[in-house]
Amino acid sequence: MKYFTLIIALLLFSCGEKKDVLLPKSNVTIVKDVQDHSPIYIFFKTEGKDTIADVNRKNSIISTNWIFNIDKRLPLKLVIPEVMKLQEKKRADSAHKNENAQNYYSYADSIGKNLAFLPFTKVFYKMEKPKFGVVVYFKKDNSILVNDKTVKKEELQNYLNSMNSDKPNKYMFSFDKDLDYGSYIDNKIFIGTLKFSIPEMNLTNEEFIF
Repeated sequence: MKYFTLIIALLLFSCGEKKDVLLPKSNVTIVKDVQDHSPIYIFFKTEGKDTIADVNRKNSIISTNWIFNIDKRLPLKLVIPEVMKLQEKKRADSAHKNENAQNYYSYADSIGKNLAFLPFTKVFYKMEKPKFGVVVYFKKDNSILVNDKTVKKEELQNYLNSMNSDKPNKYMFSFDKDLDYGSYIDNKIFIGTLKFSIPEMNLTNEEFIF
């Protein structure tokens, strides 16, 4: 599918009501095109003083690639539990399962002027603090802690490389539950640049939200 304009807001019209998803933005494209996909929307909604993650998956088909269009203003404590439910539903449906079908987060590439996608099919989320390993924690205020020590973002790669251990370190990428989804995607893209120089044995498919 081709996208002819930069999509920062996805519009849905349901029963005459306009809903919009304000997408995260980045200056890089991880995946530019996804064929045979179903959209899932998670809207930012307020009821009184409460913020709600309003999920619409009416058009999702198990055997297709799923594209998650999530409002960047939502905190992870509301987004990730909904993502986990949908992941489990897809993984558990053996009757319609397609081993090649992937899950992607959508975002807007502000440089390439296109809709872009970040794969996360193999990620397993946990709403808890890691019990072992090197905990790399992205906080709500955009600071980064490595085992409770503050490390500048531009120095993180060298810091991780300099950590001594008698066995391979396991890096546990973790995120503040109050971090907004837009910042989460930005950090996910940043982590992707780190992985090029981190051995596979040092990584895990788990991500922690607490």
